[in-house]
Amino acid sequence: MAQFRQMFQEKYMRFPGGLSKAVTFSYDDGVRADKKLLAIMDRYGLKCTFNLNSQLFDCREWHDRMDEEETFSAFSGTAHEVALHGARHIYLDKVPLPEAIREVALNRDWLEHKFGRIVNGMAYAYNGFNDRIKAVLAELGVKYARTTKSTYSFALPQDFLEWDPTVHHNDPALAELVRKFVSRSPEEEFKHREPWLLYVWGHSYEFDDDDNWDVIEGAARSLGGRGDVWAATNGEVCDYVRAYRSLVFSLDGERAFNPSCMPVWLEIRGAMHKIPAGGTVVFGGD
Repeated sequence: MAQFRQMFQEKYMRFPGGLSKAVTFSYDDGVRADKKLLAIMDRYGLKCTFNLNSQLFDCREWHDRMDEEETFSAFSGTAHEVALHGARHIYLDKVPLPEAIREVALNRDWLEHKFGRIVNGMAYAYNGFNDRIKAVLAELGVKYARTTKSTYSFALPQDFLEWDPTVHHNDPALAELVRKFVSRSPEEEFKHREPWLLYVWGHSYEFDDDDNWDVIEGAARSLGGRGDVWAATNGEVCDYVRAYRSLVFSLDGERAFNPSCMPVWLEIRGAMHKIPAGGTVVFGGD
């Protein structure tokens, strides 16, 4: 007799270790207040992506930006990610295309040579982008780019070159989103069991301007050190989701091959499966 399984036949991505929730942060401009934010992230075991310009160093009148060596000292050797924000923080969609290309290429070239690592994530300065810019970024090897449009949801992006975050830290909705994120989980849902990602963004100088460092301290305290949440940089989330989405399934859905270079986790019918890099797993249906 056929068993009634309905939605339990669906396959759900899980984060490393089989976790169903992840949190990531994104902060722009490379300002001196980033140092205090770094300390908070480290204190609670969280990870952040810092989006840096490369031709605005030591511009103190513009939110107290760090100089070149201060920037390198702050972010090098940490668990956090450095990413692109344009060389000069201009609207990419309001300049001739060759200038936009140069803006991103110079920014990437400087960051990669300075930090000695591949830098291929980004946040759009002024949220300035369009489909043409997205196509250019793909050609320049940029794997993701963050917008400033809040989704107020924990959904993963379909298009990483138009990655809408969950919420800005100054949004009144932050507290309720954090409360829901830590107190509930996708496993409680009967049907919609997709993984949750909480993505918070902003500028650390805003905490000084608004005298509200307690906002990020409180959120970090709630989110950090939890065994049920994967704390990751933007780039780590992007790489992992892309690896999962590259899985190749058999026609009956009961076998999966992982062509990527990292293991991924998948849940089906209440069972967790780790699919190793380059490996194949059989789930064992009826």
